[in-house]
Amino acid sequence: MGLLSFFNNTSASPVITADGILLKAPVLEDFKAWRDIRWLSKDFLAPWEPEWRDDELLLASFRQRLRRYQELIDSDLAYPFFIFEAKTHKLLGGVTLSNVRRGVSQSATLGYWIGTPHANQGYMTRTLAGLLPFCVENLDLHRLEAACLPSNNASIRLLQRAGFTKEGFAKDYLKIAGRWEDHILWGKLASGTWPKQ
Repeated sequence: MGLLSFFNNTSASPVITADGILLKAPVLEDFKAWRDIRWLSKDFLAPWEPEWRDDELLLASFRQRLRRYQELIDSDLAYPFFIFEAKTHKLLGGVTLSNVRRGVSQSATLGYWIGTPHANQGYMTRTLAGLLPFCVENLDLHRLEAACLPSNNASIRLLQRAGFTKEGFAKDYLKIAGRWEDHILWGKLASGTWPKQ
């Protein structure tokens, strides 16, 4: 099965499995679980994310999100995943490879979020351990980049555990919670040590 048709598969079968975690492309059937965990986690996530639109958690917005995801996947520009606990199929969070660049770059940007009840339990560490080899073996990426707020100690520890190296500092890099915020820039090369499942 080709990569794009793999992502177009709307069955419940996982795309990536790793140490009790399932990563799969979001589908419409995920809406209620996604809406519930995002609503429950709104205060927890707000300091680290762009401001939410008023219609953020509506079904119509989720449908639009899925259409946009499919356009990005079809164009080889981004690969979004929802993170599920393997045993319970409970939605834990999400991770996205975005801004995929081909040619002389072969790189992408990593973004992620975890629901409040599942934070600080090692789920995201296990998620990256499964995702990073997939980036090399299936997407042929040479480099991953990430950025986080200097005050986001949990993200800093996560990226360090996953083998990312601090590469720089960007002033007013992203608009987070309604304000332009400085970010620490991180990178990881395929030639480095990539965690194995």
